[in-house]
Amino acid sequence: MVWHTNYALNGSFVALAKELGEHGPSYMGSIWPSPWSTRPWVIIGTFMVWELLLQKTVPGKPFNATMTTMGNVPTYTANGIQCYLLTLCTLACLASIGVITPGLLYHLMGELLSCMNVFALIFCLLLTIKGYLAPSSTDAGTTGSLILDYYWGTELYPRVCGWDVKLFTNCRFGMMFWAIGIVCFAHAQYIDIGYIATSMLISVALQLIYITKFFWWETGYLCSMDIQHDRSGYYLCWGCLVWLPCIYTSQTYYMVKHPVNLGLLPSAGILLLGILSIWANYDADRQRQDFRASDGKIRIWGTVAKCIWAKYKTAEGTERVSCLLASGWWGLARHFHYVPEVAASIAWSVPVFPDFMPYMYSVYLAILLLDRAWRDDDRCHSKYGRYWEQYCELVPYKVIPGLV
Repeated sequence: MVWHTNYALNGSFVALAKELGEHGPSYMGSIWPSPWSTRPWVIIGTFMVWELLLQKTVPGKPFNATMTTMGNVPTYTANGIQCYLLTLCTLACLASIGVITPGLLYHLMGELLSCMNVFALIFCLLLTIKGYLAPSSTDAGTTGSLILDYYWGTELYPRVCGWDVKLFTNCRFGMMFWAIGIVCFAHAQYIDIGYIATSMLISVALQLIYITKFFWWETGYLCSMDIQHDRSGYYLCWGCLVWLPCIYTSQTYYMVKHPVNLGLLPSAGILLLGILSIWANYDADRQRQDFRASDGKIRIWGTVAKCIWAKYKTAEGTERVSCLLASGWWGLARHFHYVPEVAASIAWSVPVFPDFMPYMYSVYLAILLLDRAWRDDDRCHSKYGRYWEQYCELVPYKVIPGLV
């Protein structure tokens, strides 16, 4: 629906509501692109094979993620930034020699999303069955309900023929498509009007900086709370294979047909806001990573880092200790790093000002991260008990200092 509103209704949700009011539910069926065209399947298949090949063959240092409650340690090859740069270079090379026309993705997006939806639904079903019959580790199980197992997943870290499923769906498909998609949409605007508007340039530049930061820090992401706790089911895999490519690129998709040429001052201001927000988000993650690497023996913002040493037990009953950082960005609020992340998303949407469509991603992101902050707090309280209560006394705010 978001794609159709963007592509056929000038990005107007009012127009969408009018069409639904006039035609009823049948309208949705009439606008749904066919998932059986050959071309989009070839594009998706080629992209997946290329990313799977890079994931397996590009060299990188071995990396161990956080130990699970069952005592398993997920292992990876830290080659995210190399694969990301190789993917962008491949796109540029294929375009320069005329093998592909990147801007055509704008017109194929509906069919691509339709095909990816079919693939994701089947893929999630196969993952559910795999979790029942051949789990990759002891971090697997069932809720007793097929529907819940399909939605939430049956395995925490499934692997197929040596490929890590989460790494592929979340990073090498979802996040990689985000980068590829916005570059293609910028090219679509160039084909359409003969130049790339400053609004598009600023938006794409900021998003590419953010995505580059993501792949540079990919090992940190693989240790994040959502990766550690969310299983590979419909919620996670469909979200990364379908929702992410559609919603995360929606503001850039909208800009293709809505060019805005900004002056030097607003352009500089938006770029500065976006870059500072991305830096703050990265610096918060870096602080925590450095803190963990030094076992808490580090100075942050000129002072010795404050922390809570929290004991907990694994599912097998083994007692372990975590150190909860309460200094720097993490002393402002327990999830303050979400604030600059939302601010960055506003910065790469704001170049088209009054329209709502470009801000849909920012609104969704704010809701997602607030929900995640509450869920993470609940998980941590369940895991650490009174130690988490002590930490909350030291850092009383969840997200925004003085407010939430």
